[in-house]
Amino acid sequence: MCVKFGWAEADITPTVKIALCGQFYERVTDEVETPISVTALAIESGGEQAVFCSCDLEGVNESLVRRSRQKLNAPGLDPRNVIINAVHTHNSYTIANPDVDRKKLRDSVEYFKSRIPQGCEYIPEDSAPDQMDPLNVLEFLSGRIAEAVSAAWNNRKEGLYANGFGRAAVGMCRRVCYADGTAKMWGDTDAAFFTELEGGNDSGIELLFTYDMQRNLTGVVANIACPSQVMEQRTVISSDYWGKVKLLLREKYGEAVCLLALCAPAGDQCPRDLVRWVEPETPIKDPNVIRESPKARRADPSMFDVKGTWTIGRRIMNEIDFALSDVTEYNASAVLRHKVLDLKLPLRRVTESDKTGAEAKIKAFFRGKTSVNYIDTAELNICAGILERFDMQKERIMVHTEVHVLRLGDIAFATSPFELFLDFGNRIRARSAAKQTFLVQLCQDALGYLPTEKAEKHGHYSAYVAS
Repeated sequence: MCVKFGWAEADITPTVKIALCGQFYERVTDEVETPISVTALAIESGGEQAVFCSCDLEGVNESLVRRSRQKLNAPGLDPRNVIINAVHTHNSYTIANPDVDRKKLRDSVEYFKSRIPQGCEYIPEDSAPDQMDPLNVLEFLSGRIAEAVSAAWNNRKEGLYANGFGRAAVGMCRRVCYADGTAKMWGDTDAAFFTELEGGNDSGIELLFTYDMQRNLTGVVANIACPSQVMEQRTVISSDYWGKVKLLLREKYGEAVCLLALCAPAGDQCPRDLVRWVEPETPIKDPNVIRESPKARRADPSMFDVKGTWTIGRRIMNEIDFALSDVTEYNASAVLRHKVLDLKLPLRRVTESDKTGAEAKIKAFFRGKTSVNYIDTAELNICAGILERFDMQKERIMVHTEVHVLRLGDIAFATSPFELFLDFGNRIRARSAAKQTFLVQLCQDALGYLPTEKAEKHGHYSAYVAS
């Protein structure tokens, strides 16, 4: 059965101030470090179909997926076969989620504010009354995603594809373990009781190349176990290291070549080496990653700054280039199978003692305070999240998830709406019968971290029930 491929891209770079998503504090900007976009790849064979759409966003939610599907102009395409994921940059839009009933936590700043008592004022980090409204963001992004998906589907033509594989140091574990049995995200390894990093890392890059019938490269699919978060502490709009990969790819292979970036399970991963810690080039505001008197290290450039995005971008591009030079077999046909699974999963629950403890800490925290700011947001985030989840679980005990599994010849794809920890990705990939398995997290929704049992026991952010 012949395979048809179609590619399209739509620019989503804002021209006005937007509230950036991610971190525990408010960040508003209209400064663009690199443009952001959405990229779609349509695949059809033997009556089966799928369209992937990768977005330079922190996450996607049900409202965005639903409205994007409603706006499609793609005759013959089943909207349920549209698969939308985020690369998990923290330098993109905050998106409203008005279409769903109460099933998950509000964002950290919002639910922190909901716990502030009367007589205490919240002082924002940046007051920007002209920033783009999250509801308008939702309409704008869903329109651009629908535009890219529709164009990719309508552009599909018979083509060729080839597999590839590479290795590059991109993601590293960001949870640090200590001798007392605890762990901490962004923990300081320069301590006598530091024992180990909680998890490993995966340097593998799953690659898929598409071509026209004359063997001209039309696009690259790259799957890496690391969020695009070099620039996450900075107040700029950025596609992070994936934007640099795209620039390098097009510089060598032509402006028409597209890049579909897929983030594999990486809830406990980051682009930074916590052992060979290299300080940011300029101060950052996040209290969780500020080091006191850090030792100077000769290692990577700062993975908080633009130079770090270029370092990672070149590493990935080198592997893409090497893999492309090794291609000798071009596939013109393949079996395509696509299943959409609607799963109901049990909600991890907050106990009464968790609730009581959080209420006590919040009461003590606000005692005597007349104002709070973004630093307080980070400090109180977990307690507020526990109470938010306790209220939520009164209304539901199960969570709906939409999962996609696909086969393309001897390749498999599987999606998840969570920030899965790396160990889960390793288990899935190891048990897969496919010769190559692409795993995509934060797909179709953003339902928070899914930590391992080991991480739950160690505690801290990303493993707390509030995470």
